[in-house]
Amino acid sequence: MREFFKYVFATVVGVVISLALFLVFFILLIIGIVKTSLKEQKVSVNSNSVLLLNLDQSITERTADDPLSRLPLVGSDEDKSIGFNDVIRALQKAKTDDNIKCVYINVTSPQAGFATMREIRDALIDFKTSKKKIIAYSEVYTQGAYYLASAADKIYLNPEGALEFKGLKSETMFFKGALDKLGIEAQIVRVGNYKSAVEPFFAEKMSDKNREQVTAYLHGLYDTFLEGIAKSRNISTETLYQIADDYKIRQPQDAVAYKMVDELKYKDQIIDELKTLSGKEKKNDLTTISINDYARNVVKDQPTSASQKVAIIYANGDIMGGDGSDHQIGSERISKAIRKARLDTDIKAVVLRVNSPGGSALASDVIWREIVLTKKIKPVIASFGDVAASGGYYIACAADSIFVQPNTITGSIGVFGVIPNFQKLFNDKLGITFDGVKTGKYADIMSVDRPMTAGERLIVQNDVNRVYDSFITRVADGRKRTKAYIDSIGGGRVWVGTDAVRIGLADRTGNFNDAIIAAAKKAKIKDYSIVEYPEMRDPFKSLMDNTTDKIRTYYAKQELGASYPIYQQIKSAVSRSGIQTRMPFEIKIQ
Repeated sequence: MREFFKYVFATVVGVVISLALFLVFFILLIIGIVKTSLKEQKVSVNSNSVLLLNLDQSITERTADDPLSRLPLVGSDEDKSIGFNDVIRALQKAKTDDNIKCVYINVTSPQAGFATMREIRDALIDFKTSKKKIIAYSEVYTQGAYYLASAADKIYLNPEGALEFKGLKSETMFFKGALDKLGIEAQIVRVGNYKSAVEPFFAEKMSDKNREQVTAYLHGLYDTFLEGIAKSRNISTETLYQIADDYKIRQPQDAVAYKMVDELKYKDQIIDELKTLSGKEKKNDLTTISINDYARNVVKDQPTSASQKVAIIYANGDIMGGDGSDHQIGSERISKAIRKARLDTDIKAVVLRVNSPGGSALASDVIWREIVLTKKIKPVIASFGDVAASGGYYIACAADSIFVQPNTITGSIGVFGVIPNFQKLFNDKLGITFDGVKTGKYADIMSVDRPMTAGERLIVQNDVNRVYDSFITRVADGRKRTKAYIDSIGGGRVWVGTDAVRIGLADRTGNFNDAIIAAAKKAKIKDYSIVEYPEMRDPFKSLMDNTTDKIRTYYAKQELGASYPIYQQIKSAVSRSGIQTRMPFEIKIQ
């Protein structure tokens, strides 16, 4: 009987495994077929259409090449994203598209930084030169949402809705108390009084220097925020400042009274107005096309056959060694992309698009070297997004010219290292001790089970000083300034875009398209096409590679809810290794 059950069990296991393998193979086959068909699919644009700008999705540097996200069960609205560059191209196309009659902005809480929002806002303002109307409607406007919506001809709010207008806030989370309770000491080595990335590990509040720089750049961001709204709504910046300072928008009616919105309306009234603007009779259905679908059409229509090209190198995310990903700057992958653009004789100029808080000092220098070599052969123009600071600035400082938005965060020229000491945690909390033998005095340098010796600290400090000296030398050479001057504006200090231009860290304020035009002009070409590097990762391979991470992230979000960003920040902080050229902290502006 035992043998019988053994064979039955083995048979059942075999059947289950076979079915599982067949199911996986079947799913892969179907996804592969659908992926191929979706990649070639072009969405038709009907006459009298309304272009729907849903800006609550994640607005990234580039639209992910992910046809799988449009499949039921594989993709979801929560994972939707679009590149700001495709939004801009779509709006440029819609200006002259007779099928698009107007634009409808639907936005509550955009997932984008202020510089990215400004890029889109500028494109909306440009769209209005076509004399086509833009209307915005939401049940709730956060401040970022209102900044975007303020570019519309008409702004509507639900009669029971809300408009948030209260000023900006920047907040930093400090870990010292938690580390003390755990028995962990953060041993800090840094250069620069403003290089406050390490403050959360040894302090419980901002230092005076840190507070000074945060106050300066936050007010810089706020000035740009108010100026844009003031111009579009014909309200003085002083009035807007007072409205926010006194928190005067408390009820929906207040938003109308202070001319922040035009009227209070319900969604059905908005639909009727959109029908009128698009030339539809009220008895007929409204015809809309989403910005995601419309942008996909525009990308397919982009000319690629021009013999002369401008290459755009996207450097997005934390800087690290290796290949990285579409959301990380891997020195190997980005360097390879820059080399490819440099060696391609059809490419006449390069635009380095940077949106990065920095990261590994070594990886930053590897990328910087490729920019220097490329600059000797063809023009290199840098365009900064929301953040191009520390290592993000390092990789671009050699460019012929640097473009920033007024509300770009940049600078942070400084270096730091954190070596944790877990001795108290191991000894006092866990009862773990260490012992061993070594053949050299510094064989166990960087050990985390004991404090650093004076000799070890000196070695690390000298290394940090060396990296900082290299950093300011690179910047001084690229910006044609003295090292002493760069040091005086460095020290880890963060600057807003307008100030960066004033002190010489950037050349001019301008958007992404301005940088592309400048690159073509410097290369003395008029007819050109755009090529983008590095190539986006294959979505099918990415799905297979990242399935475990996606599942882990999904359950973490479910369990932690609103606290998930805090978990991300802690995870990021403890995972850093090596000498860092990184932003002084994770910027979170509300």
